[in-house]
Amino acid sequence: MNPSFQAPDAAATQQLLSALRFNDAGLIPAVAQDWLDGAVLMVAWMNREAIARTLETGEVHYWSRSRAELWHKGATSGHTQSLRGLRVDCDADVLLLTIEQRGNVACHTGARSCFYDEGLAPSAGGASAAAPPADACTELMRVIEGRRDNPEPGSYTNKLLAGGDNSILKKIGEECAEFVMACKDGDPTEIAGEAADMLFHLQVALAHHGVSWRAVQQVLAERRGAPRRS
Repeated sequence: MNPSFQAPDAAATQQLLSALRFNDAGLIPAVAQDWLDGAVLMVAWMNREAIARTLETGEVHYWSRSRAELWHKGATSGHTQSLRGLRVDCDADVLLLTIEQRGNVACHTGARSCFYDEGLAPSAGGASAAAPPADACTELMRVIEGRRDNPEPGSYTNKLLAGGDNSILKKIGEECAEFVMACKDGDPTEIAGEAADMLFHLQVALAHHGVSWRAVQQVLAERRGAPRRS
């Protein structure tokens, strides 16, 4: 049972199942999306039983067409998926599952996502496979961490990292002041630009101290819905 998921009552589940447009085989495609960075992790099929079981337990179940049986994702590998939310597309024939992926592995090859190939030539996937596309801040952090781990001559990011806290924190202070002034001036374009500069330098500081962007996203997510401060 997933304690973070509130299961709908039986009537609500039946209402959903009645509204969905299953194909002739009684199936509907389901897209599994990471709950923090929005990355698409996999696509599988669900039938009425799989949906009902998922909503009942908060653990994602699919329908295996090859085995013709209900499939509790990760029951064998331990890479289960906890349901965080479920949405239906405008035609009611595709599901979007917002999920928390245990073990950070959704693909049977051991990759985080089934969508690791960028070109037409297929690869073997696995733990070293390319990360799936994600939100802009996550993608930026990947670039910064890449510069940290594999420095490039002439890189501004590497110049900051080489200077350590003295260099990085000085720039954060400058960018914060510039953001404040942009807000005082009330120019939306300038405010957005200065906010972007500030976020970049914050991420450089995180990378320098070995703190992942996902850790920040996790904190923000946990604070959502928390008791309000007085």
